[in-house]
Amino acid sequence: MQHSIKVLVTGGTFDKEYNELNGSLYFKETHLQEMLDLGRSNLDLSVTTLMMKDSLEFTELDRAAIANACNQASEDKIVITHGTDTMTITAEYLLSACPGKTIVLTGAMVPYKFGSSDGLFNLGSALAFVQVLDKGVYIAMNGQYFEAGKVKKNTSEGKFENK
Repeated sequence: MQHSIKVLVTGGTFDKEYNELNGSLYFKETHLQEMLDLGRSNLDLSVTTLMMKDSLEFTELDRAAIANACNQASEDKIVITHGTDTMTITAEYLLSACPGKTIVLTGAMVPYKFGSSDGLFNLGSALAFVQVLDKGVYIAMNGQYFEAGKVKKNTSEGKFENK
């Protein structure tokens, strides 16, 4: 059975945990299913965890693996959870590497487990946008979508905006 939306998990702030002993952030497992349950999603999804990495540590091989997963997916609508620091780089990479698909990258500025995260809202927005946008690659953050190659992260204001 083909699912209508493929979700690829790559890590990022979305899935970080807080170590109370030393104050560091680390990865344990994805929180995606918990977020989908909390949001009462009834979408037909297929979820695959590709990696659990901070996007600052992504290599070209990691981006190639993400592109390969997109191209191998039978679904033409794909949501990717991704760290915000290099999300724009991956989006531009996928723009040329994955024609014929609607791909929406999303993430969070605050880890989901912190309770005050924007992750749940961003995930919901990405799942909605992927269903209605034309084929292409986009970033969905804070209730807005941006086209790959035309977006930047404004680190001083903590938001994404058009270039």
